[in-house]
Amino acid sequence: MQRVSRRRYTDDFKAQAITLAESIGRAKAARQLDMSVKTLGNWLDASRAGLPLNSPSRKPVGDLESEVARLRAENATLKMEREILKKATAFFARESK
Repeated sequence: MQRVSRRRYTDDFKAQAITLAESIGRAKAARQLDMSVKTLGNWLDASRAGLPLNSPSRKPVGDLESEVARLRAENATLKMEREILKKATAFFARESK
């Protein structure tokens, strides 16, 4: 049986994930970020309650890991923008006929 390691997220990634979830919804944002809806929901609830997103018992994250997290968040944003453009293109293509 293979053991699953626990993923760690940077505070910057959490903030960007919350912003994305507030704009497009929890479930869709979690799918785009390849993470649990429950985890993202916990972050949203903590953010709305004014609680800090950081945990003091966490180990420091390396430069490479933080870069990967930043790129994942950026990738999710770009995917969302691409979907919007696809829908707009289809809408205007139908309008012109």
